[in-house]
Amino acid sequence: MSPQVTEHRSARDRLLAAADELFYEQGIHTVGIDKIIERAGVAKASLYTTFGSKDELVRAYLEGRDEARRARLLAAIDRCEDPIDRLLAVFESLSESVLRPTFRGCAMANAAAESDPGSPASEVTLAARRWMLDLLTGLAAAIPVTDPDELALQLCLLYDGVNVQSRLGSDSTRGPAATAAARTLIAAARARTRGSRRSSAKADA
Repeated sequence: MSPQVTEHRSARDRLLAAADELFYEQGIHTVGIDKIIERAGVAKASLYTTFGSKDELVRAYLEGRDEARRARLLAAIDRCEDPIDRLLAVFESLSESVLRPTFRGCAMANAAAESDPGSPASEVTLAARRWMLDLLTGLAAAIPVTDPDELALQLCLLYDGVNVQSRLGSDSTRGPAATAAARTLIAAARARTRGSRRSSAKADA
């Protein structure tokens, strides 16, 4: 980035950009305040004036990551019309993410693993997980299936598993394998739904 561009960015934007790079690459506890302000090119006072503490900078960093992920997933979903395709779009988007050379796993999960319960990192991670589970539940209900909550939980566990596995090393087969596994879970849920409907119809006859 040229000095002219950097100079026109606010201290907040520069700090967040530095935190986004360093925290994600190296971890929130490995990276100290001095390294962030050096990368951002701002005075230490600017960090405390803007965010109040390193914990709150961590919160802002994670919220930015979560917001970007939400936007990416919703855009992928909105490109589909079929309810099953909309649900599978979550995993296809994940497949694209894990293949990026800079991918280091889920930023929220990584930060939460380094942090204590109740910390800003833990709070953002829990909120992100609730959002993801709610998203999957809504998509599952639109298929529809008898128990969208159960299917959503299964898919959420699958999504998290891909993130963890991909954090350990790049492998182009993980994303497609996860999408195939999601298809299997959806098919099983639909089969249970059809079986439940047939049983109800027989009972009513």
